[in-house]
Amino acid sequence: MSEQALIQFRADKELKKDVTEIYEALGMDLPTAFRMFMIRSKMVGGLPFEAILPEEFITRAQARAAFAALREQAADVPEMTLEEINAEIKEVRAERARRKDEDG
Repeated sequence: MSEQALIQFRADKELKKDVTEIYEALGMDLPTAFRMFMIRSKMVGGLPFEAILPEEFITRAQARAAFAALREQAADVPEMTLEEINAEIKEVRAERARRKDEDG
């Protein structure tokens, strides 16, 4: 086995907790996930994911305004009973099945 090195860094406590829960749900601990990140970085010769700036930035105020507009639109949607929702789902599934049969 090659010589081991200790790597330490600081991270936001809540972020660490959230990320740890994700990796645990995937069946691994945080150190294993970071080792995988480093191995993949070595394999690709860089970050193991695309790292580009978005073409368009949105501010918090813009995001809140967009959310408020969506909520306003949703306020006009009539309430549906569980039976109505299930009937709509059943109808969509039946339509998908018909299209699938037609497409072969």
